[in-house]
Amino acid sequence: MTALPAYWLGPLLLEDGFERDAAGQIVATATRRAHLLIADGRIAELRFDAVPEDGRPRRDARGWLALPAFADMHIHLDKGHYGGPWRAATPFVSVAERIREEQGFLLDFLPDTRRRAETLLDLIAADGVAFARVHCNVDPVAGLATMEQVRLALDSRKHWLDYELVAFPQHGLLSGGTLKLMDQALTSGFNVVGGLDPASVDGDIERSLHATLELAVKHGAPVDLHLHERGELGAYTLERLARLSESAGLAGRVSVSHAYCLGELEPARLDQVCAALAASGIAIVSAAPIDVPMPPPRVLAAHGIPLSLGNDNINDHWTPYNSGSIVERASRLGERHGWNDEYSLSRALRHISRGLTPLDDAGRRVWPQVGDAADLTLVDACCSAELIARRKPVRGVLRGGRPGWWAEG
Repeated sequence: MTALPAYWLGPLLLEDGFERDAAGQIVATATRRAHLLIADGRIAELRFDAVPEDGRPRRDARGWLALPAFADMHIHLDKGHYGGPWRAATPFVSVAERIREEQGFLLDFLPDTRRRAETLLDLIAADGVAFARVHCNVDPVAGLATMEQVRLALDSRKHWLDYELVAFPQHGLLSGGTLKLMDQALTSGFNVVGGLDPASVDGDIERSLHATLELAVKHGAPVDLHLHERGELGAYTLERLARLSESAGLAGRVSVSHAYCLGELEPARLDQVCAALAASGIAIVSAAPIDVPMPPPRVLAAHGIPLSLGNDNINDHWTPYNSGSIVERASRLGERHGWNDEYSLSRALRHISRGLTPLDDAGRRVWPQVGDAADLTLVDACCSAELIARRKPVRGVLRGGRPGWWAEG
């Protein structure tokens, strides 16, 4: 890819600190107008004064607020209705019934998989996403054919976003030759080993977890386990995963998606499970659901457990809902947990930016710095707190210094 000439981006707003009232309460976020010199995919210079007349090209940022680029850490692109005729989901019976339903239509979906995946990528890119962790079926019905279509879609949008591709055994890991297919997928371009409900789907917690982690060790890949199992069954599974992943040398390389059980445990038991997760460096990914329990963010934070958000499903056979906006997910997280003040709202940003925020918890500006990658999202908001609360629109995205998705007009 040909290198872009260095250029100035601005004027834009950068968060510059918290404003407090006489009692010391944070009541607002201060900003400053700035220009960024973008060169070789990085921020080469930051100026709060006038841009020098140095002959370099300029790109007008129209005074928009610059924030770290957003990430969608859990999205399925391979089996949705979005991008095709409207279709609501059938009434939910069970995860097992949904899997049986899926087995009946996967092959029929294949001719449209790439086009619909591209439509979904366009949707999330327009909301500022520059990185996505994409879960894609590896199953005995379609084999690796679904993966090939999703990869074509991702490659067609590589100027907009980067990605990881998760080999996801939606129909179970231990049956139908899926384990062999997973091994092939991880040799053929998948980046992450997926897993699903070791007890209720695979029917054997120990065999399922061991097989998942053995694949990860063999291929030097991280793990992302979907865990819908509730209550003490889910808690036990998390503890076993923590212990086994540490023994396998995978500490810090395992994520658990959903983990509804963490929203159901009594405080003492929750602390016990979270301590095990923290000791093994396990991260949590959530879609901030409103109809089921979710891991409590403040408890996770107290244990140092990262929490990221993802859209998960967008109008597919699981759910007809979801706008595709990752900002909306963060907003819903804040609304669900009563984050109404300026400080809490500003901290919600970290859940959609891979932990990076313009201000640290003390209000010191830590982003952007000279030398940082030029990966940023421009939004029509006065600060990150307003973005989260009012779900303000995204206007542009830079990935590696290259303008990706950009609002017209």
